Amino acid sequence: MQSRGSGHRAPGQLLRSRISTVMLAMFATMASFYVAGRLWQDAQNRVYLIKELDRRTGQGQSAISVDDTLKVVACRHQHKKLVALEMELAAAKHEGFVGKYSSEPNGTRTEKRLLAVIGIMTGFGRKSYRDAIRKSWLPSGATLKKLEEEKGILVRFIIGRSANRGDSFDREIDEENKYTKDFIILDNHIEASEEHPKKTKIFFAHAAETIDAEFYAKVNDDLYVNTDALGAMLATHWDKPRVYIGCMKSGEVFSESSQKWYEPDWWKFGDGKSYFRHASGEMLVISRALAQFISINRSILRTYAHDDVSVGSWMIGLDVKHVNEGKLCCSPWSSGAICAAL
Repeated sequence: MQSRGSGHRAPGQLLRSRISTVMLAMFATMASFYVAGRLWQDAQNRVYLIKELDRRTGQGQSAISVDDTLKVVACRHQHKKLVALEMELAAAKHEGFVGKYSSEPNGTRTEKRLLAVIGIMTGFGRKSYRDAIRKSWLPSGATLKKLEEEKGILVRFIIGRSANRGDSFDREIDEENKYTKDFIILDNHIEASEEHPKKTKIFFAHAAETIDAEFYAKVNDDLYVNTDALGAMLATHWDKPRVYIGCMKSGEVFSESSQKWYEPDWWKFGDGKSYFRHASGEMLVISRALAQFISINRSILRTYAHDDVSVGSWMIGLDVKHVNEGKLCCSPWSSGAICAAL
């Protein structure tokens, strides 16, 4: 009896099972449409919110098209190639490749990149110092041109204009430069001893804009410089795009106006009254990227009482490689030194 009853119930159970399967399938389909609809609606809401946020913050469109994406990928690919080529060039230069250089006598933009530009800071009434440099390490005429073309080093005296434009000071410099052709005259700078930091800033900015070089050096006009040794030293830093080289020091910040190295803004250096790490002002070198940074930002780069502290302050906050080079400490002459007092 039980077996027969079970046999009669089997078709009914099978029917109910099929109906359940169909209903489950319909429910799954409806759930899929519901979920997809919600996802699409959420996506639309997110796009709207992003656009609204961009509109209010002024950041522009945050989503880019497929074409724009492909352009970005292509640009990144080309950038990688450029970086690889720059690394190969740096390696070749490190192996001794220099090439031939050519430049204009008045410091206008060069056809090929120089190794270094050396700016000798001078002033009115210091012709005897300039003549001492010309007799010791700075050649003239064809030899000066040869230094630029064969060694890639351009050397110029740096001077501003008189507060009384066109007076005897200006005329004397113009007359001297007429024969020596070894000046860069900063027409937008008024020559004054208290303006040396601004003069240094203007020099780096002007040089970066008008002379294409790997390095830019600032030198005082009472120093002897070994240009061969300088070139050899700089060749070891080809692979450092943002390098700041000099005789690094810190030192005390003097807060009394009667002191020789008085700093009016002494309070900005904290209770310890100690300067940050910076290169001595007798001679320092910066790379092309740093000179360009100074050129671009010169209107907002502040200066302190001393030019070496000012340059050091511009390096703070940048990804800069500080190189403490003892050969630039310009003490009495020693073997291997790059600079020394005249």
